[in-house]
Amino acid sequence: MSEEKKEPWLNGMSLATVVLAVCATLSTFKGGSFSTQGVVNQALASDQWAFYQAKSTKQHLFEAQVEQFRLQAMALPPDNPAVPAYQQKIAEYQKEIERYKQEKKDIEAKARGFEALRDEAKLHGRPFGLAVIFLQVAILLNSVAGLVKAKRVWWTAIPIGLVGVALFADGFLGFL
Repeated sequence: MSEEKKEPWLNGMSLATVVLAVCATLSTFKGGSFSTQGVVNQALASDQWAFYQAKSTKQHLFEAQVEQFRLQAMALPPDNPAVPAYQQKIAEYQKEIERYKQEKKDIEAKARGFEALRDEAKLHGRPFGLAVIFLQVAILLNSVAGLVKAKRVWWTAIPIGLVGVALFADGFLGFL
């Protein structure tokens, strides 16, 4: 049995394949994590916007009631004993309207905060998804290069792998 001589570039290709595989695995996990974060934060933002809408509806009901009380009070003679009661109710409902306005501002801020977290997750998740594609193609080309012992195929895999590694780094750092 003759022992086949191993070409030196195959060691570099094997090491590059391992590095690319590790980056691809981490990209898959991080991309999935950011995707989950995006979905969760979108759901939380949607919940806040539904809460905002409910507060808007309640505020509108109080505003309609205030308008009705004002019209009814205007129809009464000024010395009618019900006029102060109407004015008191109008003042109480105005306080409720102001409370709902403030609550809506707080809810809107929370919703926008969740949307910002969702957008941040998308910003990081996209490069990881793209990185997986490039890294997998480079791994495939490395495998083919090793099987057929074609160094030129490995040279084709190198720039593709570098793009994948750059996208992988971009997922963490956000520089692209």
